[in-house]
Amino acid sequence: MLQQLCYFMEDRKFIEHLLTTNADHLVAFVDQQNEFEFEKADGSKWSTGQTVEHLIRSLAPVNLALLLPAFLLRTLFGKPNREPRSYSGLVQRYHQKLAAGGRASGRFIPPRITNEQRSAKLKAFRKQVDTLKSRLKNWSEAELDHYLLPHPLLGKLTIREMLFFSVYHIEHHHTVLKNRNS
Repeated sequence: MLQQLCYFMEDRKFIEHLLTTNADHLVAFVDQQNEFEFEKADGSKWSTGQTVEHLIRSLAPVNLALLLPAFLLRTLFGKPNREPRSYSGLVQRYHQKLAAGGRASGRFIPPRITNEQRSAKLKAFRKQVDTLKSRLKNWSEAELDHYLLPHPLLGKLTIREMLFFSVYHIEHHHTVLKNRNS
C-alpha cells in the first residue's frame, strides 16, 4: 500500500513541480555567477555554460520524442517488460551507472560556451523545460508507464522514468556545480 501511495505521489504534477523547482534553482545559481565562474572548466569538469548546454542537449530529444505518436514509440522501442521504477529507483540506477564509469558521449558533450552566450543559453534551457512541461500534459498517467524511450546510459526507460531522469539530471548537475564552487 505504501509503495502505491508513493508511486501515486510521483504523478505528472510531481514531475512538473520538480522540473520547475530544479530549473529555477539552477537558473538562479547561474545568474549569480561572475564571468570567470561561468566560463571556468575545471580539468575534465565542464564549465557552468557547458553544463547548461549539456542539459539543453539532453532535454531536446525527450521533447522531440514526446511529439511522436504512441504507436510509433511502441513500434520503435517495444513494450516495457518490467515494473516501472520509482523516482528514487531511477536515481539509484543512474548513480550505479555513473559509479561504473558511465559518462556523456557524442552529441551530449557540449562545446565551449562563453559568457556572451549565457543569456541565450539560459533562455534555451528555460524553453526546453517549459516545452517538456507542456508536452507532459498530452500524456495520460497510464501512457507514461506503457511506452518506452531509449536512454544512452540507462537503456530503455518508460516515459515516466525518462521524465524522472530529466528532473534529476538538472538537480545532479546543479549539485556538481555548487560543490565545485564551494
